[in-house]
Amino acid sequence: MKIGDLALQAGCTAETVRFYEKAGLLPVADRSANNYRSYGQRHLERLRFVRNCRALDMTHEEIHQLLALMEAPGSDCGGVNDLLDAHIRHVDVRITELTQLKVQLDALRQRCQQEQGVDACGILQGLAEMETVARPERHTHLG
Repeated sequence: MKIGDLALQAGCTAETVRFYEKAGLLPVADRSANNYRSYGQRHLERLRFVRNCRALDMTHEEIHQLLALMEAPGSDCGGVNDLLDAHIRHVDVRITELTQLKVQLDALRQRCQQEQGVDACGILQGLAEMETVARPERHTHLG
């Protein structure tokens, strides 16, 4: 199948397919006589797998690790469990960060309860007065 057909069946764009190919998440496609990429069922299955991983906010590195583990079907799934456990911890950290962000935004929003002139806007004043606190170093896959 051509790249457009693959993308359509996987629910993405041809650009996404090319991007994942360049990132090494999809095997390189064969070329037809007219030099078009030619994809098969294994490409579709891999693309769906990658898209499912991305839907769970996994990084390319995590997906590469899972794909490497899949290449050793006789081994146990301890590595898969470890990877998912680490990803869950990353999500927990991100939830904590987003919860703190929401508290800050809610407090900022409380500074302006009615529409008024921009020069009197409590939100803009709060943003101007707010002290920027150095963010703690992240130990997640988000950087």
